[in-house]
Amino acid sequence: MRIELATAPGDQQYPNEDYASIALPASGSGGALVVLDGVTPPAGDDGCVHSVSWFTARLGGSLLELSGSRRDMPLTQCLSGAIARTAASHSSTCDLSHHLTPQATAVAARWDAERIEYLVLSDSVLLIESAHGGVTPVLDDRIDRLRAEGKRLAPLRNAEGGFFTAAADPAVSDKAVTGEFPRGEVRALAALTDGATRWVERFGEGDWADCFALLRKEGPQALIDRVRAIEHADPDGTAFPRGKTHDDAAVVFVEP
Repeated sequence: MRIELATAPGDQQYPNEDYASIALPASGSGGALVVLDGVTPPAGDDGCVHSVSWFTARLGGSLLELSGSRRDMPLTQCLSGAIARTAASHSSTCDLSHHLTPQATAVAARWDAERIEYLVLSDSVLLIESAHGGVTPVLDDRIDRLRAEGKRLAPLRNAEGGFFTAAADPAVSDKAVTGEFPRGEVRALAALTDGATRWVERFGEGDWADCFALLRKEGPQALIDRVRAIEHADPDGTAFPRGKTHDDAAVVFVEP
């Protein structure tokens, strides 16, 4: 088994709001990965006394624990349970009904000798390399479709006809993109937040297969380093317009 993980904050002066981790059971068979991208709210009141990084640490930890220990539960139920646990931990101090309450994108994958399950919610990405070398991106493309239609995203967050993130409502897990593959059909997996997928989606340095080849050859840190090099060369966003010069980035690469 090969496992590599790297993450880096977009700004060294602020906490990294991404979360990335892997669990391997004591039995030595199978495993689970979780990658979250915390959503940075605009300045102002979000109804919560906690930071986004506080939220992603708790949500990610709960999702990883449930995914690894409760193999009888589908990943959607694991996400629902993790959201409910996290909400309960600060419902007495915070207004969880606020539309900007701390929230995150989510990628989870779980494997054993028989199958590989996956879940993707919002704009982080899971890449699946087949046993024959092809790479399949698993995407929740709601945000891209809404942008293509010229719609404003803010009013459509966690709303029907819009896009969804993991916040305080456990039912949002039903909106995730889910599925599974027979274990023998998959060679490797990679989960990436959008601070790392910029290499493909924003900077056009290659396609998903090229991205996966880079991860396989040089590892997750090399991908993040390449993203940062392009960002540093274009600090004002002239060549590549973007909301943040640098964004938190997290990448997990696994050969189960």
